Amino acid sequence: MIKAENQFELTLPALSENEGFARQCVSAFLLRFDPTVSDLADLRTAVSEAVTNCVVHGYRGRAPGLIYISVRCFADRKVVIRIKDKGCGMADPERCRQPLYTSDPSGERGGMGFAIMESFTDGMKVKTAVGKGTTVTLIKKLS
Repeated sequence: MIKAENQFELTLPALSENEGFARQCVSAFLLRFDPTVSDLADLRTAVSEAVTNCVVHGYRGRAPGLIYISVRCFADRKVVIRIKDKGCGMADPERCRQPLYTSDPSGERGGMGFAIMESFTDGMKVKTAVGKGTTVTLIKKLS
């Protein structure tokens, strides 16, 4: 396994008001790598979507659980961001990745979270287990 040049981890409650904080922490950490404005905006958007998914879907209105974020940066300018919850998980992750699909019964959500994350990164992986949670891995090569 290739060793990261730099990395950090952050754990915070799955509250909507922490979404902006998570986005800011990740982008501030990446400034050392002198990313383009476009790369930084892309990753901020993808992180926002992933954290919002933890808040809205991961714990489904139960007492807020935790969101675990890790960021690893490599010498080749590849960034790997993992955003994890220990919530309900997904029975059918492929269905959840379909644009416009949402498990939000209120109908307030557009079902575009995964599509947005994929469009703003070079790669995205989803690992999930019912009753155990979900980990989204975002991969981006900085320009």
